[in-house]
Amino acid sequence: MAAQTVLIGIARNPVPSGAGTGTFTARDGLSIRYARWDTTAARRLGTVCLFQGRTEYIEKYFETVTDLRRRGFAVATMDWRGQGGSQRMLKNSLKGHVDSFAHYDADIVTFMSEIVLPDCPPPFYCLAHSMGGHIVLRLAQSKACWWDRIVLSAPMIAFAGSSAKNAAVSIMAEAATLLGLGDSFIPGSKAYAPEAQLFDGNELTSDRLRFERAREITLAAPRLAVGAPTLAWLTAASSSIAAINSIAFMESVKVPVMIVAAGNDQIVSTPAIERFASRVKNCTHIVLAGARHEILQERDQLREQFWAAFDAYVPGSTRTLRGFDATAAGG
Repeated sequence: MAAQTVLIGIARNPVPSGAGTGTFTARDGLSIRYARWDTTAARRLGTVCLFQGRTEYIEKYFETVTDLRRRGFAVATMDWRGQGGSQRMLKNSLKGHVDSFAHYDADIVTFMSEIVLPDCPPPFYCLAHSMGGHIVLRLAQSKACWWDRIVLSAPMIAFAGSSAKNAAVSIMAEAATLLGLGDSFIPGSKAYAPEAQLFDGNELTSDRLRFERAREITLAAPRLAVGAPTLAWLTAASSSIAAINSIAFMESVKVPVMIVAAGNDQIVSTPAIERFASRVKNCTHIVLAGARHEILQERDQLREQFWAAFDAYVPGSTRTLRGFDATAAGG
């Protein structure tokens, strides 16, 4: 499916004013959708590069874009290859697919060099969620990293569940991929249908209105949606997870990082996040008690705690978390 540049607004999620949109061409020829906004505040604090999680898309983060612009930041964001408004790699556009996370790395490099650095005001910061946070960490060890500080929301340091089960699933996925089945959905996955997504029992957010808002977006623009991952994606993810959890990798992270984890996360492992943060130099972490995986789509009380931590951390190399009670948040 070809990329699209238009942003889709609905009554409960209008497109923030002043959007600049377009596509850029990845190194392998794929078309990647991006959007950027200037700040709406009198003060100008630089640019936040915003990266979403797996299955997500720019429209889902309009509220976050508005929150950042009001704080004095310009915002630059993109859809990952194979999801949202970016070009899909397989005939079945609902398959979440990638052969290697190195493709995601390369897409960020192109995004930064062609879209952000030429046209967005410095200094540059990064806010990334889940899979996006994982990919950003892969680039945080670079001596030429663009971001002065990085804030991660429930990053994919490891999948939720037991290590033994995850290892077994990883071995199965790798074997199936080697046998030529990498384009297949992971076993047990169900066909994705926006109308079938129900708030009750969901693992993403405890906020019904924000859950329903995201559902309405995909109903209005079904081409933004993506379903379960493929076996190749799972193999690539498992390999990358192993890499970033190595001592050598954790000692190589050069950029100051703050991680905000969800206390009730059923998607990624909060204990793994805590272990990772304790071993990485210049890494602060906070756990929001009661939050589910999608912290930026959570109820106001939890989002306010996130933004209090963000405001205390970004910008400024001498800022600390003195204004935020991490103990009260469960950290």
